Amino acid sequence: MNFDAMFQAQLDALKEEGNYRYFAELERTCGKFPRAANHVDGEKRDVTVWCSNDYLGMGQNPLVIGAMCEAVERTGTGAGGTRNISGTNHDHLLLEAELADLHQKEAALLFTSGYVSNWAALSTLGSRLENCVILSDSGNHASMIEGIRHSRAQKVIWEHNNVADLEAKLAALPANVPKIVAFESVYSMDGDIAPIREIVEVAEKYGAMTYLDEVHAVGLYGPRGGGVAEQEGLMDRVTLIEGTLGKAYGVVGGYITGSAALCDFIRSFASGFIFTTALPPAVAAAARTSIAHLKVSDEERMKQRAQVAKLRAGLDAAGSPHMENDSHIVPVMIKDPVKTKMLADYLMDEWGIYVQPINYPTVPKGTERLRFTPSPLHNDADIDHLVGALKHLWKQCAIANVAATA
Repeated sequence: MNFDAMFQAQLDALKEEGNYRYFAELERTCGKFPRAANHVDGEKRDVTVWCSNDYLGMGQNPLVIGAMCEAVERTGTGAGGTRNISGTNHDHLLLEAELADLHQKEAALLFTSGYVSNWAALSTLGSRLENCVILSDSGNHASMIEGIRHSRAQKVIWEHNNVADLEAKLAALPANVPKIVAFESVYSMDGDIAPIREIVEVAEKYGAMTYLDEVHAVGLYGPRGGGVAEQEGLMDRVTLIEGTLGKAYGVVGGYITGSAALCDFIRSFASGFIFTTALPPAVAAAARTSIAHLKVSDEERMKQRAQVAKLRAGLDAAGSPHMENDSHIVPVMIKDPVKTKMLADYLMDEWGIYVQPINYPTVPKGTERLRFTPSPLHNDADIDHLVGALKHLWKQCAIANVAATA
């Protein structure tokens, strides 16, 4: 059988639909974020990155860089094994203590990525709790969906951020089965924020555990960067808070926080934790420095919010539609995969602006978009340049009056 032909047929179909993903080859330059070099056709060109999840530029922070370099000199480059077999380093335990303190929980557990932490934790909870039912928000991330699927637990999907629908589905379940309500705080593609208080209250009413993914909120919200749950004064009422080190904290890795028993349970039974090499100690040291800094510094968060507001105001003044939300994510809706890529290509080629087209399956078909993430390191001239480029392209490409809602 010609397997390559089978592969190519599906790739060709993906390209015809406009959903094939082309990667921009970037070279970040230390200290120059959001500037980067784009490698194309053997040449390099300077671009401004407008879609990074390094939301606060902490991947370029001198304190964080210094901590990583010091740890490499002190410990070497790798962890040396899985956490169970020689890979638990002192820096890991220091970071887990820092994370537990961040979310005011008894314990924390590190993973190699936010995807793995969701997949491992949800699959373990769902499979090990007898007759468990997981109630999943319809907008949840792929990592949560895969974890729930892998658990083989009964899954109930409730309408996105619809607390009444969640309560109806909880009420329909037997009172004596373990129930987990799984949801996010900030949803990364639309930028909307969950009604956490109402969700927690309904979950408590029906004796359900709450599982909150704060990956797009940690570092950014709350007085110490603990996320939306901290901002709303709800961390103590959420059973498990999951987060990432690879976005606002500027490094890599994922984690969960909760009671000592909960974290030990996941540590003891999650294959995604047990059978994978631990994060390098230098990564853990850098992450701990980033978290500790953002616990006491509000400067990065405040400047980011100011730049987000300036971009939104500029887009409004230019008549460029964007999806309204209360977060730091600015989606500009195009609703067509081919036009979305075309606009992204124009922005890169003609304006030196890099924004990745977002299409299916990351978002539903018909909701394709450009997703902008202003940082505190984007200056006012950057914003003016982006707004001017979008205004020009809107006219050139005849995409006026595109609806700003999904």
